[in-house]
Amino acid sequence: MNLTFRGIGFTPDDDDREFLDKKLKKLGFADDYLQDLDVVAKKESKGIGFHLDATLHFVWKKEKVVSQDAYELHEGIELLADKIQAAAKKEKEKTMGL
Repeated sequence: MNLTFRGIGFTPDDDDREFLDKKLKKLGFADDYLQDLDVVAKKESKGIGFHLDATLHFVWKKEKVVSQDAYELHEGIELLADKIQAAAKKEKEKTMGL
């Protein structure tokens, strides 16, 4: 799986990237069918916090987008990782009929 992680309104540092990698280790089960994962974190200009979007690209050419809002980036990454894992499992069940 190819992972891209970028920020809008800020630059994610190495700690942010390592934290994301650590949280996404749970996705090992999806390596066979999850081709690319694009994560974009946007620092909100109004209010406090971040908006995170993840686009999952499956080998059968389907895309799924999951989003999460959070006050802190690492909190948002944790919650987003859970949503990514759930979306990958659900898509596999739908597509492969398991």
